[in-house]
Amino acid sequence: MSDAEADRFATGSHDLPVSDALAEYFSHSWADTSLAPAPLDSVPYAAKRRAALSERFPGERLVIPAGGLKVRSNDSDYPFRPHSAFVHLTGETGVGAVPDSVLVLEPTANGHEATLFTHPRSPRDTGEFYRDRRHGEFWVGRRRTLEELQRTLQIEAAPKEKLADALRGREVPTRVMRGVDAEVDDLAPAHSDALADQELASFVSELRLVKDDWEVAQLAAAVDYTTLGFRDVVTALPKALAHRRGERWVEGQFNMRARLEGNGVGYETIAAAGSHACVLHWIRNDGPLRPGELLLLDAGVETDTLYTADITRTLPISGKFTPEQRRVYELVYRAQEAGIAAVKPGARFRDFHLAAMRVIAEGLEDWGVIPDAEAALAPDSGIFRRYTLCSSGHMLGMDVHDCAKARAETYLDGVLEPGHVLTVEPGLYLQPDDLTLPEELRGIGVRIEDDLVVTEDGARLLSSDLPRHPDEVESWMADLL
Repeated sequence: MSDAEADRFATGSHDLPVSDALAEYFSHSWADTSLAPAPLDSVPYAAKRRAALSERFPGERLVIPAGGLKVRSNDSDYPFRPHSAFVHLTGETGVGAVPDSVLVLEPTANGHEATLFTHPRSPRDTGEFYRDRRHGEFWVGRRRTLEELQRTLQIEAAPKEKLADALRGREVPTRVMRGVDAEVDDLAPAHSDALADQELASFVSELRLVKDDWEVAQLAAAVDYTTLGFRDVVTALPKALAHRRGERWVEGQFNMRARLEGNGVGYETIAAAGSHACVLHWIRNDGPLRPGELLLLDAGVETDTLYTADITRTLPISGKFTPEQRRVYELVYRAQEAGIAAVKPGARFRDFHLAAMRVIAEGLEDWGVIPDAEAALAPDSGIFRRYTLCSSGHMLGMDVHDCAKARAETYLDGVLEPGHVLTVEPGLYLQPDDLTLPEELRGIGVRIEDDLVVTEDGARLLSSDLPRHPDEVESWMADLL
């Protein structure tokens, strides 16, 4: 074994030493278990995305890293989740993706040639197989061989060790998805245009704005799995009520479904009971569930192909809304109905939010909380946002807040078109210490969130199987409890 290999496979503080005899014994008598896998269903769609990227940046090298492992504690890593741009352009899955892989599109006379640089399957004639805790097959499981990878993704594959030569081999303008892999950032030469990498990130993000049929099917599956998770939670409410940290019981119940049906959760589950529902991103989930209070559950299953749902329901823990809770819920429901009605091709992205907020502001005026809804809706005021604060939706896809690097003119100030997938999620968050509110409304938080795909003639509610109207919610819960 070379000195370099010895350093790479250095024995940890609690590992047993490896004798020369054991190393030699490990090096032989292994069966050939190579496979001949079929291409993934995502392959033709990923090829079209790479072609669009190639057309946008002719004559330039394009580098898209998957990212690497992130340390959780000492020598324990978080589960690996590849960068969404890498997955989108390769067609890879969360299960198959290898840390530190890099997609390189090298310019040619006819466009670009794609190569995926990666760690192939552990060889048996070195110590990597059983001594490399991060990549060794004995430790983390089997990876594909280069040949298997090429069959699966229909992309040329090469060992990661050749990446440096590929990036330094010839002088060509190079754009990089930077901030994903520090090693790649160091290796790749800087572009002469200071905005080059930012333009690449924006285009790659905008490439995901309109979903193809395959992507819509993945999102529909994510929604269906999430619907099952919400049913699981309702059936588990009696047990959650009996536990001192009922919010964590809810979180665990949903997250189990996410792991059973997909890669896991698409984001940290929000299980917010009582006044915790007034915290927009409550993920501590360490509180109890109390009879008579509400539970705001914001959760989504991420499929093995890394597309996530994003659904919120606000549920009466005892199965019935109190009059005050129903009053708040019905206002949010009417706001969501107005927002959903505004989602259609040709509408501005901002229209559904404005429609929902008008209903919210007018409701707050009716309650006597604000004096004048029309004045509050003016851009130089917005005082109604004290009770709702954030936007009423966002694009959805592989990232729960998808396409985040897209330019404002293509996203926030853009126009909806068929294939856009987005959420509509108005809410009211009436803080428990807010003296501008009637005392009986303080501490009530309600959000209703659904996932929609824009169609040729309107929009389809992907999450229609989960009831939204308060009467339907109560009836659904009564059937499950």
